[in-house]
Amino acid sequence: MANKYVDFISDEYLLECIQKLHQSYTKAKADITTKKFYKNKIDIFKQTFDEHFNNTTTEEIIENEIIRQVDKSYGGAIGAFHENILGGIEGFEVGKQSGYDVKKNDNTLFADIKNKHNTMNSPAMEGLYIKLQKFADEHKSANCYWVQILAKDSFIANWEGDINGKEYRHSRVYKISGDKFYEMLTKDPRALYKLYKSLPDAISDYFKTQTGGSSEIVSSALEEISNLAKSNSKPISDQIAKDNYPYYSGFDEL
Repeated sequence: MANKYVDFISDEYLLECIQKLHQSYTKAKADITTKKFYKNKIDIFKQTFDEHFNNTTTEEIIENEIIRQVDKSYGGAIGAFHENILGGIEGFEVGKQSGYDVKKNDNTLFADIKNKHNTMNSPAMEGLYIKLQKFADEHKSANCYWVQILAKDSFIANWEGDINGKEYRHSRVYKISGDKFYEMLTKDPRALYKLYKSLPDAISDYFKTQTGGSSEIVSSALEEISNLAKSNSKPISDQIAKDNYPYYSGFDEL
């Protein structure tokens, strides 16, 4: 029977990868407590302007801020999703605390997967190069790749040049865009596109297997702030202002 979603991994495996990512997202959102939500201080003036300029509610602004914070904390899980997908292709495997994210079973390919091209500072980039260079030196038939799932172009090229003030060059260390790496492992130039197009149906089918379906993931922060505002008989916006700036004159009276 033909696969429903993509032809380079099984339907069951794709749903397992989606489940792992969903669990990471659920945990990240549930972890946004009021304390974490307030950690960097809320810009109550921007909040007021946003509410009136965009004709929205304080609750919606809080939800948007929670989503922004969740995006920051679980962004790495998207990279792990691609690691799991690529490592599930026949002939390849996922690295498990081994220094690589994906490798070919015969040790002729090692890869480090980054979801975006701009996720590393210079020291981190240098560390990655040294790691890939080490794999290349230890395995004389191996090509080693810095994979940028979301790159600025479609490419595969030797990765060389000045990194953190030092010159690096190795004949078997490469950087490669996500589409080209998916093509390399699947022999299909449209593999990444096929994964993208399959996800809405696959995610929908995944939720059908979950108790309660695709019920909304709830952060405790909004509920806690709303309940406190209600108990104090004040607007949520005033509750947030008082919680964040009780040491400013007048705000303690809110």
